[in-house]
Amino acid sequence: MRSFNKKVSKERIMSKIGFIGLGIMGRPMAGHLMEAGHELVTYVKYGSLDEGLAAKGMKEVDSPKAVAEQAEIIITMVPDTPDVEEVLIGEGGIVEGLQPGTLVIDMSSIAPIPTQAFAKRITEAGGEYVDAPVSGGEGGAVNATLTIMVGGTNEGFNRALPVLEVMGKTITHIGDHGAGQICKVANQIVVALTIQAAAEGLLFASKAGADVTKVREALLGGLAQSKILDVHGERMIKRTFDPGFRIRLHQKDLNLALESARSLNLSLPGTANAQQLFQACAANNGADWDHAGIVKALEKLADHEIGA
Repeated sequence: MRSFNKKVSKERIMSKIGFIGLGIMGRPMAGHLMEAGHELVTYVKYGSLDEGLAAKGMKEVDSPKAVAEQAEIIITMVPDTPDVEEVLIGEGGIVEGLQPGTLVIDMSSIAPIPTQAFAKRITEAGGEYVDAPVSGGEGGAVNATLTIMVGGTNEGFNRALPVLEVMGKTITHIGDHGAGQICKVANQIVVALTIQAAAEGLLFASKAGADVTKVREALLGGLAQSKILDVHGERMIKRTFDPGFRIRLHQKDLNLALESARSLNLSLPGTANAQQLFQACAANNGADWDHAGIVKALEKLADHEIGA
């Protein structure tokens, strides 16, 4: 395992990069690559190319295959395992237009076992595959401070590193293909349970009659301090649930965790409980809330809103 802080590479070669998946996080990530001097081409499945990216020179083509025909490096940043499968090996997919030696970097958060199968297909087609899921949410994408967890060969990691440095701050080579996705699943378990813990603590303080803003400030100075308490605790108090990371996407990640746990004969009771709270949010039209919205499910159980 190797970890790198931002901007460690001594030399960065400009490349023609295909970037598929211009969502909440993909848009700023692609923007950073263009600002660094890379030439970008994309395929947009729904809607049209973002005007800001188009103004910076991003080009749009009509299929993932066409992206592969024009790119030296391809980055995918799509919602789920079936989306990656469609983009990579579906009809008109990347594998059909892959050029010898092309580096494919999947930065989506998907299941580890299919990731290994995707890596095999890309390698057999003459490419190099790296799984590089990220953590840090919209803020990390905007500020180019993402944590990036990488699975792949040493050669693949070394080729990907200069590009990943443009988008992230802490970049760790976890192991072979699929290891990055295993790490991301672990990350999402920890994040979900920590958000739940912050929500429960603040809800308890509020219903017991304390000033929840001051409680949060005090907790940030002690052992309970965390980035989640800082960022998501503030969201809960200020009632700002516009998505940085949507509940439905965190549900998807916890499904991966629980499915993998079953195959490993492993019990993850805290993860299962967090998933049920997310499901309660989704049942109340909250699937597209930020995942800090888990507090709303707990508030409903308590018949009390933080700060009320």
